[in-house]
Formats: sequence, structure tokens, C-alpha cells
Amino acid sequence: MYSIAELELFVRTAETGNLSRAARELDVQPAAASASLKRLEQRLASRLFERSTRSMRLTQQGEVFLEYCKNALSALQAGEAALRSTQEKVHGLVRLSAPSDLGRSLLLPWLNEFQDRHPEVRLVVHFSDQLMNLYRDPIDIAFRYGKLDDSNLISQQLADNRRVVIASPSYLKKHGIPKKPQELADHNCLLYYVRHGLLNHWRFYSGKQSIEIKVRGDRMADDGGIVREWAIAGYGIAYKSLLDVQADLQEGKLVSLLNEFTGEESPLHAIYPSRGSMTPAAKALIEFLREKLSGEKQAPRKRAASKMP
Repeated sequence: MYSIAELELFVRTAETGNLSRAARELDVQPAAASASLKRLEQRLASRLFERSTRSMRLTQQGEVFLEYCKNALSALQAGEAALRSTQEKVHGLVRLSAPSDLGRSLLLPWLNEFQDRHPEVRLVVHFSDQLMNLYRDPIDIAFRYGKLDDSNLISQQLADNRRVVIASPSYLKKHGIPKKPQELADHNCLLYYVRHGLLNHWRFYSGKQSIEIKVRGDRMADDGGIVREWAIAGYGIAYKSLLDVQADLQEGKLVSLLNEFTGEESPLHAIYPSRGSMTPAAKALIEFLREKLSGEKQAPRKRAASKMP
């Protein structure tokens, strides 16, 4: 077996071209260093250096072995760092922002679990559909859906996601089931406000064909959670993020519609002002949520029957 000390001495000698200098830098006696290299060469049955009175030059065999040594030492250092990170306590303050429905219906139980694991972490949460300014507001991480407007922010995609058309069984029993996007014009649609205005143009895809439908309804809100509650209560049809409603779909509170068409992509991102702004606690939280989201299966689509009972 090779010792780490032998490999480090070999690599440093190759980099400096001088055994005595490498020995000094590694705090090894010159005689011991020379004996160490000889043992390594004997074990390999290969001459690693061409020696002269003033310098040492790698042989062809030494050049080949050098790359493997560097990779091995690098892997060991990475392993040591990984062990240290698992042994260190995660602590400190993390301030985060998330859309209201995502935060309350999905993230909140996971945040509680994260703090149970890391009791020295303190969380400040802002669940709102009003976008916060990460340069001005006291926020460490923001979770946002869809395309990001500010290219200067650092982002990580945490999960694929798309929008789905949903309604409650009671609404569909009373008002019927739309079969095509165009039929949404005959239904009461639950609308959502964002800072750019009212989202009353719903886009779908059939293969490569894009279909955009202008919808209308008697209920509008700037909070996605309210829109979701209206849909569950049977007041109309909504166009929601699948991550927000997949539990309701699984439980049968809501039914997905127009499943032959594909809703708009709306991936979930974690964003922050700069890489240097990320604390160990914030990094640990992002990785924790990434694992949770990767295990979160898309809800089996509860299709609306052609005739509601």
C-alpha cells in the first residue's frame, strides 16, 4: 500500500524538481525523503525520476504516475472536506422568501423538519407573491417560479414544474368539463394578479403548436393561495403550478383538466445576490429542499370523467 506521505513527497518533488526542497516544505529529513522515494520506485518496479546533482526530472513512467497521484490526493482531500462538513453544526440565521401558496402548502412542513434537524438554525420566512428585492430587502434566499428577470442574480434550479388547469369535482359536476382550451371561455376562471398585471391569457402546447386563450372570471387575487382555495371550494377553474396543487390532486380535492395539452413550464429556482452571500446554513437549506423536491413525485393526474356522478 502507498502512504499518503509518500505520494505527497513524490508530487511535491515533481513540482519543484528538487528533493531537498520538497523535503523541507513537507518537514521531512532529506535522508528519509530519499529513502521514501526509493521505496515507492521499488514498489512500482519503475524509475520515477532521472537524477542529477542539482535536479530531478520525471521519467515517462513518472509523468504517467504523477497524474494518478494528483487525482488520488485530490479525491482524499475532497473526502476529508465532506466529512468535516457533516460533522460541523449548521447554525445561524437564514432569511427566505417564497410564493405564498408554495410556502404554506409545501415548504412550511419541510422547513420545520430542517429546523428539527438543525436546532441552532433560525429562520425568518416571507410567504408572499409580491417579489422582494434581493439587493435592498433583508433576504438571503428567494424561491421563485419561471424565467428569472434579473440576470445578475445567482440561481439554482431546484425542480422542474409546469402549470396545470384544475377544478373541483363539484364545479365540474355543475358546469361540465372543458375538452379543449377554447372552451375555457365558457367557464368562470379564477384569475391571478402579478406585478405585470392580470394573468388572463393562458398558454398551452399541443406538440409544437402554441395555443393562447384569453379567459375571464368573477374572482381575482394577488395571492396564489386564495386562488387555490377558491378552486377547491368550487368557484371556478384555475391555472396553477403543479407543485402547489399536487397534494390536492392526490387527495381528490381537485381534478386536472385538458391533460392532452401541456401547460407552460414554470421551474422552481432558488436565487440569491451572490455566491459569497451564501452562508453554510443557507447552503444546507437549499440542498435539503433539493432532496425533498427530487423525492416529490408528480401527482397522478385525476382525470375528470366525461360524465360527473
